[in-house]
Amino acid sequence: MKNCLFCSIVNQEIESTTVLETENTLAFHDIHKDAPVHVLVIPKKHISSLNDLKDKDQALMGELLMTAQKVAGIMNISQDGYRCIINTNNNGGQVIKHIHLHVLGGKPLGRMIQKDLKK
Repeated sequence: MKNCLFCSIVNQEIESTTVLETENTLAFHDIHKDAPVHVLVIPKKHISSLNDLKDKDQALMGELLMTAQKVAGIMNISQDGYRCIINTNNNGGQVIKHIHLHVLGGKPLGRMIQKDLKK
């Protein structure tokens, strides 16, 4: 897709530090780390968000998760634990409109959401 940061990374128009690449996915270090290990896993196919998935994308999303699992092994965070996050649209915290999975680890990550959030 035109003007998509992650598509530009897939097309090697923008440099990234690759952790793992498969036929359909790419995993690379996030430049805005939220944990000692912060890797993004993206499909090479442009899909804007989780809401835009089609039935035909099931195998691709399975590969995305398997890539995340392999990344955790490569980054030596499998045994201690890690978190995988997919943010969706504005309220979900999605900044780049290309579906992506964050693999975070390397320290205790605590609760996902603070209990005291006001409704």
